[in-house]
Amino acid sequence: MTTQEIMNQGEEYFLHTYNRYPVVLDHGDGVYLYDTEGKKYLDFCAGIAVFALGYNQPALNEAVKNQVDKIVHTSNYFYNEPSVEAARKLCQASGLEKVFFCNSGTEAIEGAMKSALRYAYNRDGQPGHEIIAMKHSFHGRSLGALSLTGNAHYQDPFKPLISGIHFAEYNNLESVKALINEKTCAIVLEPVQGEGGIYPATEEFLKGIRALCDEHDILMIADEIQCGMGRTGVMFACQRYGVKPDIMTVAKALGCGLPVGAFVTNEKAAALAPGDHGSTYGGNPLVCAAASKVFDLYEELNVLENVKTVGAYLYEKLEALKQECPQIVDHRGIGLMQGLEFSVPVGDIIKKAQDAGLILINAGTNILRFVPPLVITKSDVDAMMEILSPIIHEL
Repeated sequence: MTTQEIMNQGEEYFLHTYNRYPVVLDHGDGVYLYDTEGKKYLDFCAGIAVFALGYNQPALNEAVKNQVDKIVHTSNYFYNEPSVEAARKLCQASGLEKVFFCNSGTEAIEGAMKSALRYAYNRDGQPGHEIIAMKHSFHGRSLGALSLTGNAHYQDPFKPLISGIHFAEYNNLESVKALINEKTCAIVLEPVQGEGGIYPATEEFLKGIRALCDEHDILMIADEIQCGMGRTGVMFACQRYGVKPDIMTVAKALGCGLPVGAFVTNEKAAALAPGDHGSTYGGNPLVCAAASKVFDLYEELNVLENVKTVGAYLYEKLEALKQECPQIVDHRGIGLMQGLEFSVPVGDIIKKAQDAGLILINAGTNILRFVPPLVITKSDVDAMMEILSPIIHEL
């Protein structure tokens, strides 16, 4: 099929829940993507923070291919070695004790919510517990995850949602304190808000949430789906300040392209019993072989050190661009998770960058989001700036 024929058939058969760009991607290599017409794109999106190791990573490909030839799926009535290995490495990386594998970040959030509610039920013997979430957060699009998402734009068409969710101001500890009552079972937050605009939590806020949870015997849930797996220069963003949540949700770069998510808990929060939760595909050998290899490659390739070095370089370049362009009103972020906030919508910038061979995405109407593969180099940052700077200066 021609490129146009592929797009036409996609429009005919897909449910229109995405506004897709008129590009048909064909393959990737390193930090570049190629479309069906042979055009090359420098990718600073990474499949929305998924392809941490870049495309066509030989060792990761080999691990997946080898597993395909052995066994792709078993039910969770049985053990399989890749899932055990991936669970061990995830626990070691997070400092937590128990793992449940699922298929996506949204499912990880659902499991985290159920764990918190089950913990409180076991504690009190009563249902009807409540959760505190953050305004401008994003946790997913299922009804449960949507109930935690502090943005009416996403929620309104699907109400009524799950009851008992209350929203505090991000980085405002007093607003959290004001919502705690005897029914509260958990506080959930992103250590760096992603879709909400690339807002990092302050050290005071994260440590304050941890202290509140300890004081009131409630669970701290950290959504590390986008900001975790090394994106901020440490394996998980909470670790920047030495904060350990009771439950952590992980996905995206965990599988570097394969659909795998997980929630990880400490012993205290490991409240779910047999029959409380499940997933047909969760923890299957194929995706766990990938996740296990991802942890190995992070160590072999010194990914965290690269994020610190190249992330600082990216910050320097974007900060200089901000000083040059009055339409850029803010620049924020950590490591290789950064954003430029504009006084105008960024849709045209993204389109012009794409035409010039650079893939970027937004976070809200007026924020450019930079979440490239974690293996990019300073030269890749320079190449990105060579494309982006002229486009922004045209503003």
